[in-house]
Amino acid sequence: MQEDILLELNHDLLRHGFNKYTRKAFQMLPKLEKPCILDIGCGAGVPTLELARLSKGETIGIDIDQSLLDKLTRKIKEAGLTERVKTMKCSLLNMKFPDETFDIVWTEGAIFVIGFEKGIKEWRRFIKPNGFLVVHDEISDLPKKLKLIPICGYKLIEHFVVSKDVWWNNYYCPLEKRIQGLRIEYRDDHDALVLLDKEQHGVDEFKKNPKHHGSVFFVLQKI
Repeated sequence: MQEDILLELNHDLLRHGFNKYTRKAFQMLPKLEKPCILDIGCGAGVPTLELARLSKGETIGIDIDQSLLDKLTRKIKEAGLTERVKTMKCSLLNMKFPDETFDIVWTEGAIFVIGFEKGIKEWRRFIKPNGFLVVHDEISDLPKKLKLIPICGYKLIEHFVVSKDVWWNNYYCPLEKRIQGLRIEYRDDHDALVLLDKEQHGVDEFKKNPKHHGSVFFVLQKI
């Protein structure tokens, strides 16, 4: 039942609307010949697959949630990308890749788990010399994060904001409409309503503090 509700909410379709920002960040990188990319906290892999298409290289998506990785694996097969895109169940708190493995380390919406400063410091060793780190993170403490970048061994190539209005119009507002429709459809199903309440909580948190719900892409080069 939970999987049915999540399919009807279709977070993936909403997330696809943000692929234009993934593309924008990727296009800020210099052209690399078939780069090796690590996508940290890939979830169901919307950005992961976009990176594979953009780069023509090899991409590894890691996440702690096996159900999301299984969903991504199905999408990889459907897209005919099994030779270039792999998944791995792995916590971002315990990655054991060899040093200087990846041309690009990429993460969207996951660095908060470890913290911005700790994340960019600890993940630096996985990046090849003069390689790149792209982070999509919440907008809070932006001036502090910008100051940390050179201290932690990177050059800032560019950064740009995805505004709260974009998040509302392209994600939270259509999500709320779907939740409202499903409440009617599942009005006699307690478990479904509990799940929809949880989804609505995220929307309500946005409404209470919309100015905190913009996000920022940081495009960094290891120095």
